[in-house]
Amino acid sequence: MENTQEGLNFLELVFKGGLVMVPIGLLSVITIYLIIERFIFIQKSSKLEANFLNNLKDLLAKGDLKAARAFCQRVNSPISRVIEKGVMRIGKPIKDIESSIESMGSLETSNLEKNLNWLGIIAGIAPMLGFIGTISGIIKIFYNISVSDNISIGLIAGGLYEKMITSGAGLVVGVVAYTGYHLLNTLIDKFNTKLERTAVDFIDILDS
Repeated sequence: MENTQEGLNFLELVFKGGLVMVPIGLLSVITIYLIIERFIFIQKSSKLEANFLNNLKDLLAKGDLKAARAFCQRVNSPISRVIEKGVMRIGKPIKDIESSIESMGSLETSNLEKNLNWLGIIAGIAPMLGFIGTISGIIKIFYNISVSDNISIGLIAGGLYEKMITSGAGLVVGVVAYTGYHLLNTLIDKFNTKLERTAVDFIDILDS
């Protein structure tokens, strides 16, 4: 006589997780959307023409500030917008130029960080929702035991594995959100380093 074991179907497990799986599912969709959207946006924002500073230096050497501004606007990246703010301040003390560049840089960085806090919030909420679902399931199991006066392995294990699904799902969503949050912040740190390096080179051009 052959022993047959019913396979576990992913969708069936999800549905057996109960109503708590609904908010966890919504959080998973939001997490993936935020990570992909911010990743693409940050990567695109970090790009800059290889000869950007050299071309800008040539325009500044000619004293054509209008063309220099137009060039920055044409490149149209966060870094070029920051440098454009510095070009607009040419003629004023270097401290004023550096201050305007720093302020504009902070604005551009804030734009990159938009909605990132939500990933941090989801990383904390999703596992807690999973634990709530599991605790709720355990309460129901013991309630059923008290009502039926029947302590069987099937009754306990069957209900428990279903409710542990919520914990697993919550932890997975939390880990993905946590990882995405720190990965994106690492990319933003790299952007800031590139921005600072470009700003320093721009100031050196003005001082030369």
